[in-house]
Amino acid sequence: MNQLEQLKQYTTVVADTGDFQSIKAYAPQDATTNPSLILKAVQKPEYRPLLEKAVADANGASVDAIVDSLLIAFGVEILKYVPGRVSTEIDAALSFDTEATVAKGRELIALYEKAGVSRERVLIKIASTWEGIRAAEILEKDGIHCNLTLLFSLCQAVACAEAGVQLISPFVGRIYDWYKKSSGTDYTGADDPGVQSVKRIYQYYRKFGYKTEVMGASFRNTSQILELAGCDLLTISPDLLQKLADSDATVQRKLVADESADIEKIAIDEKTFRFMLNEDAMGTEKLSEGIRAFVADSAKLKKMIEELRVAA
Repeated sequence: MNQLEQLKQYTTVVADTGDFQSIKAYAPQDATTNPSLILKAVQKPEYRPLLEKAVADANGASVDAIVDSLLIAFGVEILKYVPGRVSTEIDAALSFDTEATVAKGRELIALYEKAGVSRERVLIKIASTWEGIRAAEILEKDGIHCNLTLLFSLCQAVACAEAGVQLISPFVGRIYDWYKKSSGTDYTGADDPGVQSVKRIYQYYRKFGYKTEVMGASFRNTSQILELAGCDLLTISPDLLQKLADSDATVQRKLVADESADIEKIAIDEKTFRFMLNEDAMGTEKLSEGIRAFVADSAKLKKMIEELRVAA
């Protein structure tokens, strides 16, 4: 078996892309999208018709409503190629507004259900701010499952687990980027700070019996992926999926629950969360940077829609 096939023995593989052909090629269980991936996809000729149709069917709807229709269109198509779930992201501009995030999550699920997709096959992606986690807690009680993204710190992971969130996406590569830049060290293997972060979260969840799924995300190389073999899920970009498929080197399970691990339980509340995140320079900076980047790409997508409307 190649490395991708071996990895699937230990971990649920998720495609991190909006490209249907890539999803079809690598046969993942689930797929994840975000504003940057959707923006990238609609600039390809083969996906342009989805954007044009969303605009043509708008009937005077707002640009935000057209974006929602486009997200659902991509999600519905993706679900034709995966047997599991698709993650659809809420506008990062709502990251600090609990009520608006809840409302948008309910709207997206309603659109999916109108399109014939059950809510069990959808994860609503929300930034792991305090407000976003509170919104996810409310949505989960409605039976709307959530994927908490832009997660860099243990305090975020603990708050998500306490809120009963379905799944979290700790960003391995972006943690690695920060530490590499700040220290000048090119970390590899088990020494990678991003890998260590996911391992810490995984063991914390297992130690204290949390049901929240851990899905490593944002990888820079296959070494990071292979060090996390055994994680609940790993969401992987098409280029790295291909590299795994091209190699027949042995894959070993690296992540195994150790309930005897010496881990202290954290009592999390809003004050503790904000203080712990503030003390983590990497987590604070990467969370803010990630929200800004997603907002910027959402703005580019909205501009494309406006230009299409004018041209029509």
